[in-house]
Amino acid sequence: MVTTRRSAGPSIEPTAVTSTTRQANSAPPRNPPILPTPTERLVLAAFPLILIFGTVFSVLSPETRSAHYDPVTQSHSQDPSAAPSYFARKSNLFNVLFVKRGWAWITFAFYFFLLTHPSGGAGSLDVTPRRLRATLRWVAVTAWWFLVTQWCFGPPMIDRGFRWTGGKCHLAEQEVVEGSAGLGDAVTAAACKAAGGKWNGGHDISGHVFLLVLGTCFLAQEIGWSVSRWCSRMNEERCIVLPDGAVKSAHVEAETAAGQGEGGYSLGIGAKTALGVVGLNLWMLLMTAIYFHTWFEKLTGLATALVGVYLVYIVPRFTPAARAIVGLPGV
Repeated sequence: MVTTRRSAGPSIEPTAVTSTTRQANSAPPRNPPILPTPTERLVLAAFPLILIFGTVFSVLSPETRSAHYDPVTQSHSQDPSAAPSYFARKSNLFNVLFVKRGWAWITFAFYFFLLTHPSGGAGSLDVTPRRLRATLRWVAVTAWWFLVTQWCFGPPMIDRGFRWTGGKCHLAEQEVVEGSAGLGDAVTAAACKAAGGKWNGGHDISGHVFLLVLGTCFLAQEIGWSVSRWCSRMNEERCIVLPDGAVKSAHVEAETAAGQGEGGYSLGIGAKTALGVVGLNLWMLLMTAIYFHTWFEKLTGLATALVGVYLVYIVPRFTPAARAIVGLPGV
């Protein structure tokens, strides 16, 4: 006599179990909120690569290597006949009209994007939550630029660092001969230059590198989500820490789903303008890497800029209180 044993529970198809397990195993791991995403890391890697390439080029180029370099002005000869390139002169139009007014150009590109891209709101002048949070991010990044280059409860951080490393203001030779008092106690580079002296002797963080890297990262963060959706019809996942400690995709706090609602996948003239400013920033960063400053001055300029970017754009991802104020771009 043969008996048949029946299963007590519902049957489960082996193929269904295998398919479910395979999907769970193939899911990509979440990016740690304390770190930039893979695409962000790729973009950030471009800055040291540009600086390294420019430094190597300046060493290998016979024209640049043979040109006189003035450590006081951190540049090559300003004599047009002796300068190794038009871009090696501080008087070149790109430096005078763009880099010297760099934050104004960056601010213009940002607000032009913010007021013209449909993700900001239905009307060009509407005050929407997204625009308000984006403005607060601009205030935060601008504050970092201001503290480093303009004023930090007294002299800016660049000038403080210069004096802490032994730098002083020295009068021009003819003024010393005439018996003028020394300007060693001048606390800012601007005051030293206005008095006819030379800022000399300390470590000078490259203000050009700082400005160009900070401005490029700022615009890349603000328009990057729009560009990525336009290019690939997807938005790379940024992970955040929720108030209860859970790690989730930033999309859980989005006002609309990616690619839907306000803005969709459009790029717009504002993003294109910002991309133009980013491209010019990168070109001038390369020119700075080739013709201005020592490698260590460029390195500290890069590091100082990246500190500000991390504080404004990465820290809010794992700090809910900060994110509640400044938000995240595209969310």
